[in-house]
Amino acid sequence: MNTIDSIVPRQIWEAKQRIASFVKKTPLIQSKELSKLTNKNIYLKLETVNEVGAFKLRGAANKILSLSKLEREKGVTTFSTGNHGLAVAYVANQLGIPAVICVSNRVPEAKIDTLQKLGAELNVVGESQDDAANHCKHLEQEYGMAIVPPFDDTDIIAGQGTIGLELFEDLPSIDQCVIPLSGGGLLSGIGIALKSVDPAIRVSGVSIEGASAMSESLKKGYPVDVPEKETLADSLLGGIGANNQYTLHLVKHLMDDLTLLSEDTIEEAMIYLLAEERLIVEGAAAVGVGAILEQKLQGLGNDVVLIISGNNGSISALKESKFRGLEQKKGACM
Repeated sequence: MNTIDSIVPRQIWEAKQRIASFVKKTPLIQSKELSKLTNKNIYLKLETVNEVGAFKLRGAANKILSLSKLEREKGVTTFSTGNHGLAVAYVANQLGIPAVICVSNRVPEAKIDTLQKLGAELNVVGESQDDAANHCKHLEQEYGMAIVPPFDDTDIIAGQGTIGLELFEDLPSIDQCVIPLSGGGLLSGIGIALKSVDPAIRVSGVSIEGASAMSESLKKGYPVDVPEKETLADSLLGGIGANNQYTLHLVKHLMDDLTLLSEDTIEEAMIYLLAEERLIVEGAAAVGVGAILEQKLQGLGNDVVLIISGNNGSISALKESKFRGLEQKKGACM
């Protein structure tokens, strides 16, 4: 099975060295409660501790640091549901590079506020990531700015793949990795890193019901547009690009199973992580936990890692609903 024809593991090792000044190794902790619940060893990979609170820093740093001096001088631009924009803005700010971040009206206010604090120029365009992407291409054509894609790019994928290298350092016995799935850059990178060492390691994707463009595209065999919706897992929204070059192919060959979750399950998983692990995460980061709580994963390994991808989402919706019940049951203090 030809799973790594677009990116070779060497590129992931090169990315690890390139981004070392921006990305420190993130913790891998065992969840005692989930391990007890499943009678398996369940671990959480905490990408929440990155400087921008999400794994996206890895790919963004690798891409921007790969640009030529002239490309950097003209500046960078990107389209994002939030976390990737934060990562690009942060790296650009650290390097003194002009940056324009294009987002849709659906990006939560919490992420908008953080983007503005990082000093990047912010363009809010349309109702979807595709609308933001089109505006981003206009900036490339008009001003020569380099686009830093959120997922469908070899440098981005290699950067995200550095997570897989860290997993082997801390847990050589890993036999399954559960990964939030949107555009597929995260799953592709980690999948290449893991399966290049042991093809038997199970790579499980998790996304949201009714709004997963990757899921529908896999069914059709080509990129499909899916209307976006209101969700706690806003980082999993967005299309995969009409001219997708890498991630659709890679996800198809690297992913062993895909689970789609309801909004209620995502909410319950966020609450569970707060109550049992004292972790505040965004909805997209909780989907692996949700899949386990609902027993929806197709099989479960003995040494399983859940990628906790970020903590930049708004928790206002939870505060207004089930968090009140959580306060009574767990004594949590909001």
